[in-house]
Amino acid sequence: PIALVAAEDAAVAAQAAKALAIELEELPSVVDPEEAAKGETVIWGEDNIQSRYLITKGKADVDESEKAIDEAIAACDVVVRGRYATTHQEQLYIEPQGMVAWWDDDGVHVTGSLQCPYYVHKAFKRAFGLEGDRIHVTQAVTGGGFGGKEEYPSLIALHAALLSKKSGRPVRLIYDRTEDIEATTKRHPSVCEIVSGCDQDGTLVALKMRVLFDAGAYVTLTPVVLSRGVLHAGGAYKWADAWIEGRSVATNTPPNGAFRGFGAPQTIWAIERHMDAIARRLGREPGDLKRQNLLGEGDSTPTGQVLKDSIGGAECVERAFAESDYERKRKVGPVRSGRKARGIGCAIFMHGGGFTGSGERMLKGKVAVDLKPGGKLHIRSASTDIGQGTETVFTQIAADAAGLDMTDVTVAVPSTTHVPDSGPTVASRTVMVVGSIVETAAKTVAKRVNDVREDGESFAAAGDRLLEKEGRVTALVQYEPPGWVQWDDKAYKGDAYPVYAWMCDVAEVEVDLDTYEVKVLNFWQAADVGKAINPVMCRGQLEGGTLQAIGWALCEELVWQGGKIMNPRMTNYIIPTALDAPPFETILVQAPYAHGPGGGAKGIGELPMDGGAPAIAAAVEHATGIVADALPLTPERLFVLAQDEEAAQ
Repeated sequence: PIALVAAEDAAVAAQAAKALAIELEELPSVVDPEEAAKGETVIWGEDNIQSRYLITKGKADVDESEKAIDEAIAACDVVVRGRYATTHQEQLYIEPQGMVAWWDDDGVHVTGSLQCPYYVHKAFKRAFGLEGDRIHVTQAVTGGGFGGKEEYPSLIALHAALLSKKSGRPVRLIYDRTEDIEATTKRHPSVCEIVSGCDQDGTLVALKMRVLFDAGAYVTLTPVVLSRGVLHAGGAYKWADAWIEGRSVATNTPPNGAFRGFGAPQTIWAIERHMDAIARRLGREPGDLKRQNLLGEGDSTPTGQVLKDSIGGAECVERAFAESDYERKRKVGPVRSGRKARGIGCAIFMHGGGFTGSGERMLKGKVAVDLKPGGKLHIRSASTDIGQGTETVFTQIAADAAGLDMTDVTVAVPSTTHVPDSGPTVASRTVMVVGSIVETAAKTVAKRVNDVREDGESFAAAGDRLLEKEGRVTALVQYEPPGWVQWDDKAYKGDAYPVYAWMCDVAEVEVDLDTYEVKVLNFWQAADVGKAINPVMCRGQLEGGTLQAIGWALCEELVWQGGKIMNPRMTNYIIPTALDAPPFETILVQAPYAHGPGGGAKGIGELPMDGGAPAIAAAVEHATGIVADALPLTPERLFVLAQDEEAAQ
């Protein structure tokens, strides 16, 4: 913002803000990322490029890498080219962004709707120069974040605290919905250009992929979003040779940032649609081609990571195909009933859990478990519950580890005053990474109690004796990633993630051939979750994430004019609701991860966002023959594509 205004009454504050006289000098602008990438109008740095990554493998892993990949592709039997685009997506969490801030003798206090208390804490140390023990950040009950409450709450908290410091009074700063949509970060729009080569029998050989993300006006989390995007760009498939370039560019639009999937949905959309294009070129059924080239044990990703264990991709495909009767329905072909056509399509994908590469090792996330009177355990962690069930699952993990009932375990409200820094609630890491620390800490405390426990004595009685003797019994545990994880951040080679969750989506759709409205009739999904600690919550995450993916696929679109959002309201930015959800058949595949808690759990929070859109696009193509490679698949866009294809025939 240009200025901050506070008053006792919101209407008075609004009047005061309107009274401000602002002098503006109009500068050249660019709102299209592909135009920004040309660098003809420079608005950031020397060429508008904010960040760049390059991944090379096989024949492309040489000094003249681009020339080498071009030669490798040219030598293939079949060469396929494609361009795939996605648009913004708004998180649209339940309550908009908001913070309350005040100062007292202990320092500054802020509380609000947020995902990452220690992100806000770090921002205050930098902005106000305060010592850590004088910054008190507490999460209020939060109705979803989806990444949108990862970094942005730091800004609002600082604004509220600054106003509070200036006024000497507590300040409540809460966006209304329009302000929230207009100002906060969104999913990055993307353009991916792919050239690939394969053998005549469909064996994939070489991949060349250029990934372009629209960062908006500021850097925010774009570099790490782009990183995860390029790391997932090869999809769930085997490529002998690969050249993947990722770039983010600045535009004169609101900045983009974290959103569920964190860059992977954009590149998985591209690679899945490209696999459909290869199948089209070869006259093959797409699901069969994808299964032929699916990564398995001993295969390597474009970074050279060799997959070792917990690889449930093949089982996910088999079960999703069987439950949906996918192969028979594809052979039968599209079903027509009057002016409606029905088709079926699939997407196969994987998603890395935890921070990329050495991230978890550098983060050093910690959890504390305290022994309380009556033999109860108290978990202190900065991992927030934003509706995904963190408190419940942490309670289950600790209770099982200590051999207690769930009623004997409590979880602290995430407040930087009382809890250690477990790392942010992002990156599908809460259960897989932080949950494993909870498990270790709970076992440690339980062992201390059991070591002094006498024959016939209850755990509670032994715990009380131990507390009386020592005063305090606490286990503070730091996460240690598997020792075999090796990552070269400069070369972008090695083990990008310790493990991947896998998933196969099958969508069945009906397309109205007059209006081109798409209805998802049925959706089957088989997900390798490692170990389902809480199967009900697993299904909830998978189905909720997929519904979000359906919205991205079919209807969610921000309309822009000169860098300004024209539909910043819930009346004109449309998302699917529970009434729009198709019948889901959700299959939990369990390929346990050796380092996961509760018998091998993996992170799945972001996984379901990745594959819904390409599965639906494949189903639309099967039903109508319309090839749609840009999102969303609105009736208007499909109508234009149908007209174009009709004119070309």
